[in-house]
Amino acid sequence: MSVDTRGDLTWGTTGRLLAMTARRLPAAEAVVDGELRLTYRALDAEVDRAARAFLAAGLEHGDRVAIWAPNSARWMIAALGLQRVGGVLVPLNTRFQGAETAYLLDKSGARLLLTVTDFLGKDYPALLTTAAGGPGAGRPARDLPGLERVVLLSGEGDGQGWDAFLSTGEGVPADEVERRAARVGPDDLSDILFTSGTTGFPKGAMCTHGQALRAYALWGAVVGLREGDRYLIVNPFFHGFGYKAGWLVSIMAGATALPARTLDVPHVLEMVRRERVTVLPGTPTLYQTMLEHPDFSAAGVASLRLAVTGAANVPPALLYRIREELGFEHIVAGYGLTETCGIVSMCRYDDPLEVVTTTAGRPLPGVEVRIAAPDGGEGEILVRGYTLMQGYLGEEAETAATIDADGWLHTGDVGTLDEEGRVRITGRIKDMFIVGGFNAYPAEIENILVRHPDVAQAAVVGVPDARMGEVGAAFVVPRAGRAPDPAAIIAWSRENMANYKAPRRVEILGELPLNAAGKVDKNMLRERATR
Repeated sequence: MSVDTRGDLTWGTTGRLLAMTARRLPAAEAVVDGELRLTYRALDAEVDRAARAFLAAGLEHGDRVAIWAPNSARWMIAALGLQRVGGVLVPLNTRFQGAETAYLLDKSGARLLLTVTDFLGKDYPALLTTAAGGPGAGRPARDLPGLERVVLLSGEGDGQGWDAFLSTGEGVPADEVERRAARVGPDDLSDILFTSGTTGFPKGAMCTHGQALRAYALWGAVVGLREGDRYLIVNPFFHGFGYKAGWLVSIMAGATALPARTLDVPHVLEMVRRERVTVLPGTPTLYQTMLEHPDFSAAGVASLRLAVTGAANVPPALLYRIREELGFEHIVAGYGLTETCGIVSMCRYDDPLEVVTTTAGRPLPGVEVRIAAPDGGEGEILVRGYTLMQGYLGEEAETAATIDADGWLHTGDVGTLDEEGRVRITGRIKDMFIVGGFNAYPAEIENILVRHPDVAQAAVVGVPDARMGEVGAAFVVPRAGRAPDPAAIIAWSRENMANYKAPRRVEILGELPLNAAGKVDKNMLRERATR
């Protein structure tokens, strides 16, 4: 099936996007990273310097460059620089160990790796060199024949320093960057984002410049991102939420991007206050933790205007608290997958909160959604349209198993469509567990549990049971000043949901384990529940 991935593009490529914004808003603040403050004119110049260095390193059109580093202005500059001259960005999860990263470097064929030696006590090149065990076993840096150079965005160690790397491009003429940039078009790959799949090995979802630009121009419009907004990006850049729905859309709108290296709530609260942050997307967990933190004050977050959450399900009680206690004017929720450039549907910024609490909004224009259910009820969500990936890198069989002959992506998510075309997510096929023949969806149970007056957060997983096959185990974080009793929560659950949905065991935790994207790590909870 032929799908138009470009639409009516203003920019065509990320390189031209930045150049046009720099001409339109040369003196506007583009990025703030600690003491570093760059205008759009200055950011564009830094990206040109990086592009020249990539050309000096021998980067050819379509070559892959991996970035394994926390959020920073240099991350943005490097990504935009390599894309400007036809390179393909491969973001890598900062929580990966050396073996995992070696596997992905080999899989993607990355010629260059940009990384750090000083993040959370980790020296990433050292991890890579000593990689052992896991899917990347036996593939340390010296055994990756395609990896030609390691560049350090920060820190000192095994690799070329960032300043030294930039200096190598000084002999490359500026018109060579222009010539190479002119070759890059909307249908060229801009990035490969890796996602785990049914095989257990990560798969690289390929996306073009045109897809990303078309999708996130619409994203910015429907959520109400404005010129001059100050956007604190706590979502990691290796994830579409921090990259495309983060700094990329900020450039489209002419907003200021403020990258955060870690999800550190005291730092977030201080940044919001000091930098007068107006936009703060994140997971429900971030907002919940902010509300419960002793440093929180309503005056300190008075500048906040827009919240965007990308979780599949957001507890209604939490969204009402966010609006009332954090003071957001607009709260929107959305739904997306790596295989759809990170976006399928979004609430609109003027949607009433009742819509945001119960749905993930309507599909973006040009994106189709249907439910694989014969009666039009609950079933697997299927997606078709211009946001669909170009396929999994080197995985034709996996691609065919995910996107059918009619062009529908089988998401693995379960949900419904209401009469106005809004998507409602009810669970994941893989997360669903069966209790005595009844399907139980954790997201639905979690939304009920957070209505309990003592419960701030809840996560539910299925665990084996000799009589019922599987039953629910709930992990609960209490609200500040509360001390919930597990037995009382179980009794309350039986009064407030069908018996098969009620968890058979409850464990109280100080916090839920999160993955690097800020989502609850259900695999870790399943392991804990079955010990």
